[in-house]
Amino acid sequence: MTEFFARLKQRKLVQWALAYIAAAFALIQVLDVVAQRFGWPESIERVVIVALAIGFFVVLVLAWYHGERGAQRVTGTELLILALLLVIGGGLLWRVAQNPAATAVANHMDVTAAGAPAKSIAVLPFTDLSPGHDQEYFSDGMAEELLNALAKVKDLKVAGRTSSFSFKGKNEDLRAVGKALAVAHVLEGSVRKQGDKVRITAQLIQAEDGYHLWSENYDGDLKDVFELQERIARAITEKLSIVLNGDSARPLVRVATTNPEAYALYLQASGIFNRREGARFPEAITELELALKLVPNFARAHARLAAIDALEPIYVVGATEASREATEREAALASALDPTLAEPYAALGAMYGLAGRWTDARIASDRSLAIDADDVNVVFWAGVGAINSGYTRRGCELLDRVLASEPLLPNALLWRGIQYVYAGDLAHGETLLRRAADVGLAHVGIGLDVVEAAHGRKAEAKQQLTNGLRALAAGLPADAPAVVAAGVYGDAAEHASAVALIEQIGTAQTGRLSAFFPYSLLRLGESTRALRMLQQQSSSNNALFMHVIWSPAQRLLRSSPEFKTFTHQIGLDELWDRYGPPDTCKRLSAGDYSCD
Repeated sequence: MTEFFARLKQRKLVQWALAYIAAAFALIQVLDVVAQRFGWPESIERVVIVALAIGFFVVLVLAWYHGERGAQRVTGTELLILALLLVIGGGLLWRVAQNPAATAVANHMDVTAAGAPAKSIAVLPFTDLSPGHDQEYFSDGMAEELLNALAKVKDLKVAGRTSSFSFKGKNEDLRAVGKALAVAHVLEGSVRKQGDKVRITAQLIQAEDGYHLWSENYDGDLKDVFELQERIARAITEKLSIVLNGDSARPLVRVATTNPEAYALYLQASGIFNRREGARFPEAITELELALKLVPNFARAHARLAAIDALEPIYVVGATEASREATEREAALASALDPTLAEPYAALGAMYGLAGRWTDARIASDRSLAIDADDVNVVFWAGVGAINSGYTRRGCELLDRVLASEPLLPNALLWRGIQYVYAGDLAHGETLLRRAADVGLAHVGIGLDVVEAAHGRKAEAKQQLTNGLRALAAGLPADAPAVVAAGVYGDAAEHASAVALIEQIGTAQTGRLSAFFPYSLLRLGESTRALRMLQQQSSSNNALFMHVIWSPAQRLLRSSPEFKTFTHQIGLDELWDRYGPPDTCKRLSAGDYSCD
């Protein structure tokens, strides 16, 4: 052993090893800086590190066999071979770094440990650092505008707004955020607004290890806010080594309006809309109307007003015909001002679907998809419309597209989860429905109750359905949800009480029929009663119950003469004549379909 250590000392192996490690460490640090500056893929750094690790053992072998009393000598041939290897390796690495095609391949293969694409990002809500902490709507708006701008960049995967904003105020570990949203990078930031001055701080972070790739402050006036957003968006694309296609001088951020006050009102209304605070929809409408008084040609304000008007009947009792007229008016104005906006047509599609104008809904929905097939609201509303009109497969495909970019979108989780349950895939259905509950969807119980019942937990199923119906029973007696849930999962007496209650308060209702009544009758197994009620009085929200009609439990209903009469009366056969029969129906002749 003593002789072995003496030979190590003679050949200076320890000195060689330490010197090599120090040199390799310095090289890696330099490479890391250069790689970030030129946007090289991480695979290059990994290759170099592996090569240096192999080289360590090569150096030890050379030091051992060429050491002679402390005088290390390497032959000229060996030095030549080493030099050639370094030159060839360096040349290949440089070629990869400079060749766009090769870089694209490397980037495609370069994924994080969590499996997220290297060119992927989530934009988290920006923190409000204003003195009064009263600018949350503004800081949220800045983050959303940046998200929308980045979502238009080709080859960059951007997590959807709802999923990203679900982490607001939770201070989650960024690795958990990256894993949940399947992204490799996270953009965090803050906004400080004081008077007409604004400072936006943004930082790009690697989700896998929390490494800060870039951070910068941007100062300006409110009138400069779109320019600040543009600078941030371009800085991010540069850091992620994304080559902008087409006209690189074309702005990523579209200027909505040059009026700061109108823009602030738009952001405030949009915050209410995005959070689906239905009780505050009238407030949002007022804010948008004020914005439009300041800037009558504010196209995005007209479009957002159309969207809020379209959904208002779901949340506000008595908001029906006036809301629908407003939707058509505002959508027309928005499209005339800016034909590239998809939101006006998506709003029309949603409104027509709620009203049972099926063909008009499909035409508007298809138009919105043609304009922007990546807009989450556009695709979601198209998916819901497809399911409610009998095109279940198409609807599920559209919802899958939504969840690919918005994995935590509550309503998409609910709708897709229910369809999994209908298809007999309880495991997938339960996963999505539990996730919808985790992100706080108030009416998720109208899907989770079926899961609980399938597991034999009737008490839990009854409570879930009660909770779900309570969120959808605005303006009805407080005990109605619990009575209906007891009728669905209780005995014959409870069933009879639930039917009697619906008949009593349903027939007394004037104007549009609350969707609560036909939905409840369908769940109670009183399908013929539900159709009869709908034939006498149109509903305020067809989306709540139409999907139930297409469920396996309603197969007998769909094969009945009453159903054929119903589909003709509400115009579904006109839609099917134009776009083909739905999934469970066959065309016998024009306007005549056999369904099962």
